[in-house]
Amino acid sequence: MTRIGFYPGSFDPVTRGHTDVVARALRLFDELVIGVGVHPGKTPMFMPNERIAMLEAECAPLAKIARAKLRINTFAGLTVDAAREVGACAIVRGIRDGTDLDYEMQLAGTNGAMAPSIDTVFLPASPATRHIAANLVRQIAGLGGDVSMLVSKGVAKRLAERLSKPKA
Repeated sequence: MTRIGFYPGSFDPVTRGHTDVVARALRLFDELVIGVGVHPGKTPMFMPNERIAMLEAECAPLAKIARAKLRINTFAGLTVDAAREVGACAIVRGIRDGTDLDYEMQLAGTNGAMAPSIDTVFLPASPATRHIAANLVRQIAGLGGDVSMLVSKGVAKRLAERLSKPKA
């Protein structure tokens, strides 16, 4: 039986924190499905296809090292429904601090009530990535700050390109 983990998020943009969680989740599951959430009420910096491209560039090498299968797709609606659709046995969540834990525990309880066969696996952030949040990366980059310690060179380049375009 293939153990499939589902790692949902907006990944707008992909940070070193995200890739840290992915690398560790790939060691736990035979297959990891990264679900890029698409929410009609939010206006992301990057379109879903751009986020998928960033995730593929950043995470495919990690999957190869872990000898695990990686899939990346979009989803709209409930995370637990998306996890069920891909056949996941667990939803993977990264935890940076106590605030994250409180919120994620509520989600895990609710998801567990809706889908008792799908567990939630919490992966604590590594000390080197604990402070990283995508919203802060967007703010720092938007104000011309250096994000090179928070994202890969490829993602930093995409951020710079996006921010150099005049707004319509």
